[in-house]
Formats: sequence, C-alpha cells, structure tokens
Amino acid sequence: MPKTGGNAVDIELTINGERTIVEAGSGDDLATVLRQHGYIDVKCGCDGGTCGASKVFVDGDVRMACEMEATDADGSEIQTVAALGTQADLHPVQQAFVDNFAVQCGFCIPGMVIQAVALLDSNPDPTEREVREALDDNVCRCTGYQKPVEAVLDAAQRMQGEQSVAADGGHPVSAPTHGDESTSCCGGDCDE
Repeated sequence: MPKTGGNAVDIELTINGERTIVEAGSGDDLATVLRQHGYIDVKCGCDGGTCGASKVFVDGDVRMACEMEATDADGSEIQTVAALGTQADLHPVQQAFVDNFAVQCGFCIPGMVIQAVALLDSNPDPTEREVREALDDNVCRCTGYQKPVEAVLDAAQRMQGEQSVAADGGHPVSAPTHGDESTSCCGGDCDE
C-alpha cells in the first residue's frame, strides 16, 4: 500500500473509466495520490499549482491535480492524459504533438495536452493567440512554446477533418507562418 499523509481515508474515484477506492491522507494532493496508485502520466513540476504539469480532467474540468486535495475529489471522475488515446491510436492532439516535434522532454506535455483538448472542445478553431493564452499557465523549462502552439493549431485542423501535416511529420502545410520563435508562452503579447 502506498504511503499516504496523516489520517488516511478511503476515497472513491473513477480514474480513466475505472472505478476504484484509493487511500488518501489528509493534506495529500490529488497528483500525489494518482501517482502513488500508478498514474505516473500525471506529472508534478511544482507541487503548488503553478506550472500546469499536473493537469487532469476532474468531472470534465481541467484542474491542476497538485493543488487539489485528494479528498476533495472523492466521488469524482478523473481523466489523465493516458486515457486520451493509446500508443497505437493517439488522440489527435497527442498525434499532432508528436508530428510537430512538440513533445520536447515530455515533462510538461501531459498538462499541455490536457489543456489543449479542453481548448479544442470549447473552441474548435482557435487563433494562435487563443492557443497561447490557453497554454499560458503551462510552464515549459525546455525550449519554449512555438512547437506546442503549432501542434495545437494542427490538431484543431485535424479534428475538423483537415489533415494538414506533411507526410514526413514536418510543419503543417496550412499552418500560419510565424515570425521569430519566442520563448514566452504568448510570443511577447501577454503580461509575462
């Protein structure tokens, strides 16, 4: 049994479609409990709800699992990035991240993919600025945001039935051209 914080209680969760009872200590955050129970696709980059790596869907809403007490999720349906697709049949957002070389080191990507799926569910045809704003609270410590932004725009086209990625996995044919690559999330247009 994984080690938990003090005063452990059992909570019922439906994780990636499987109903389960997990033990959570008082003060344990949801990301820690999920990882203790094998859902290591949930990343913990800050343990404070600031980097976005731990994003999951909780009852359909994007939440940073590291800032949510696990006991507050009792009775909830949790979806992690692993449930979006399989290795053989990736979700269009996951496939676009691969094809656009946006995976980088992979640590922040689960949170970005979850946020991108939420964005495209509510806004199937976002502008580049809207994508950058959606990913604004996902911190990438590798190289920047240009490739993830291109991947989300490509995924939007794929999900609308416009297969635009080059056969070699290169840049989307119909993707907007970009100026200088920026290391900020919004290309310098936000308040960061």
